[in-house]
Amino acid sequence: MKDKLNILFLGADGGNALKRGHALRRLGHNVTLLDPSSLFPFRNFVGRLIYYAGASLIESYLIKKITPIINKRSFDVTFVDNGEFVGRNVLSVLSKSSDILINYNNDDPFGTRDKKKWRLYLEAVPYYDLLAVVRAVNVAEAYALGARKVLQVFMAVDELDGPRVITPQDRLRLSHDVLFIGTWMPERGPFLQRLMQAGVPLAIYGNSWHKAPEWRALQPAWRGPAIYGDDYLKAIQLAKISLGLLSKGNRDLHTTRTFEIPYCGGLLCAERTSEHLQLYREDVEAVYWSDVNECIEKCQKLLSDEKMRAGIAEKGRIRCLRNGIFNEPNLAKMLEAAYSL
Repeated sequence: MKDKLNILFLGADGGNALKRGHALRRLGHNVTLLDPSSLFPFRNFVGRLIYYAGASLIESYLIKKITPIINKRSFDVTFVDNGEFVGRNVLSVLSKSSDILINYNNDDPFGTRDKKKWRLYLEAVPYYDLLAVVRAVNVAEAYALGARKVLQVFMAVDELDGPRVITPQDRLRLSHDVLFIGTWMPERGPFLQRLMQAGVPLAIYGNSWHKAPEWRALQPAWRGPAIYGDDYLKAIQLAKISLGLLSKGNRDLHTTRTFEIPYCGGLLCAERTSEHLQLYREDVEAVYWSDVNECIEKCQKLLSDEKMRAGIAEKGRIRCLRNGIFNEPNLAKMLEAAYSL
């Protein structure tokens, strides 16, 4: 593998996907960033269409738009991040200008949560040179669909998302006792409502919470829609406890927050899973629970002991650094795996 690759990065122009694109640049590669959704008018409508009907209806349009952009150009690697827009016909076009095709998917495209969203992705599985997945169960599922090579990696935190400088204004705006940042999902409403009923001082940031059947009870804890960037990191850094809830529909055993929370100095309080236990020592580097009653008990204990909280947060950050699960080594591992075919 060359030290400096020419990479076409197909992924969202924001959030964690864009961070991965920038991380490839920090590795020293020449990266061309292209967000497939930016090629469509009415992006919100297209997103809903894909979710409910799949992307087959718009694949020919994407080919028409993408071909002039990559025409007469050559890439060592095309890196598709997530890939709900990209089917085998798009890959056929991309393969004419790229030696290697890699896909990394942070979601669970083999599961059932997202209706038709991953229809094209699943058809495209055999046409990638490397598929990188973040769940052990996905490895066998990918090979069953004809994948050539599958690499399991952890989700990762970006190297640039460490502790921030906190101002007095930040403390006024973003200090909370028990914090959850995330989108509403059906299993999350009853869980957080039980915490509130038990007197846990909860703050929630995230989208779609008004859809929750428990919205009336949860509304006093809701602080606003999703927060990003420095505000996201500062809120975690200032919180006494940050909850790491999983997506049951996505069959999660860890999430990006598993790394983001300790890395920026927060205290991770998450569901007890085999992967969480592998990553951090329980009650030393992170705090775990198996049901809502245990979560309530753990939160109450932590809120009453500042010294314990500070010690777990500090040790958790040290362990996170030692684990080294960051974007740059993750991406380097994917490139190395693709070139060792």
